[in-house]
Amino acid sequence: MCLEQPESFSNDKEVEIEMEDVFEEALIDIDNDDAKNPLAGVEYVGDLYAYYRKMEVYSCVLTNYMEQQSEINGNMRGVLIDWIIEVHDKFELKEETLFLTVNLLDRFLEKQVVAKNKLQLVGLVAFLIAGKYEEILPPLVQELVIISYENYNKKDVIEMEKLMLNTLQNNMSFPTAYVFMRRFLKATQADKKLEELSFFLIELCLVEYEMLMNSSSFMAAAEIYTAQCTLYGVKEWSTTCEWHIGYSQESLMKCTKLIVMYHDKAKTGGLIRVHNKYNASKFGYVAKVEPTYFLVQDS
Repeated sequence: MCLEQPESFSNDKEVEIEMEDVFEEALIDIDNDDAKNPLAGVEYVGDLYAYYRKMEVYSCVLTNYMEQQSEINGNMRGVLIDWIIEVHDKFELKEETLFLTVNLLDRFLEKQVVAKNKLQLVGLVAFLIAGKYEEILPPLVQELVIISYENYNKKDVIEMEKLMLNTLQNNMSFPTAYVFMRRFLKATQADKKLEELSFFLIELCLVEYEMLMNSSSFMAAAEIYTAQCTLYGVKEWSTTCEWHIGYSQESLMKCTKLIVMYHDKAKTGGLIRVHNKYNASKFGYVAKVEPTYFLVQDS
């Protein structure tokens, strides 16, 4: 009798474990709630994001493009983008506009040598073009002249706009990290706090020149993974996340450690405008959230 009972118990236990594994590995249909919404385009969303993943390759820049610049460097780029983030926030423009601005800026600097005294002008014009592309009411040229403390005039802005458009061959339609952030946050079934923290972290990375080594989709995935770990206190990456986002937890770890480092210095470094922006009620004061140090300490 005693010999039979453990065998029966063991079999039952194995069945329970197998059933648990089935539930843990179950994929969630993240588009199910939008199935009846014709504007959501559920039947096309898979093909759209497959296309975005192919196209993002063409919007990537060389990670060493600053080597061709004689008067500017990666630190100056960071200072410029830090300032643009503040300007973007003051104008209360769409997030898409900010991410496209940085994309245009890097793609232009990769192809065009720029003098130090023209770098701010390049940033303003990238901001202007992105605004025209994304906004219903984009910033006016004269407004940009004013916020530059009139270092440039209207003619300077228009001439640089022509040069930038010609240099980039009018190619504005590339997927930025924002496009992937929206889809990936849906895969995580994110609440407002996770969304705000994810955007806080990715904007911290916008100013960092070394993060250009990562594609837009990879950056979006790494930011969201880091934000989840930060909020939940454990490594959080479900089967649904990996399936829809396309990156494994292991592949994100190296980038995640850099993100934690940038988070740690967000309020004490030289570039603190992202921290100031997200240290406000409209963003739930997510800048006050402590970095997830256990990700850095993990081997």
